Amino acid sequence: MKKPSPQDSEYSVGWAKGLLKSVGLRSTAARVAVMQRLALAGQPVSHAEVVEQLRDFGFDQSTVFRCLGELADAGLVSRLDLGDQVRRFELRSGHGESEMEHPHFMCVDCGKVSCLEDFTFSLSPSRGPRRSKLGEITEVLLKGHCGACLGVG
Repeated sequence: MKKPSPQDSEYSVGWAKGLLKSVGLRSTAARVAVMQRLALAGQPVSHAEVVEQLRDFGFDQSTVFRCLGELADAGLVSRLDLGDQVRRFELRSGHGESEMEHPHFMCVDCGKVSCLEDFTFSLSPSRGPRRSKLGEITEVLLKGHCGACLGVG
């Protein structure tokens, strides 16, 4: 799935409708608007942030919440639970709930979450029975201090 760039605002309506159709969802105004906002965000955003961005378009928080859930259930959006009791959502670049998209970085000072798409991450489990008991890793989160909070960004 190709993520549109912020300059693709006209294209993203058709793009969103095509994606919705590809997973069997109707193209409602709310679903298209949520898809566009997630595409333009380029990073994980909370339900509250999406609601705020779409408030002027007349979509209430229940509609946005329902849309985010439907998009996640359809595999178009990832739900991220990063341990701070704020569920975040981001557009997936491919289908399949179990495939890990990319790791994320969360600043422990300001709470900002960033995608680490340009980073390589390798996890090598030890051998033996503990390896098979682990299961499947679907999300990787690194925590630390962002450049802005350290005064270098």
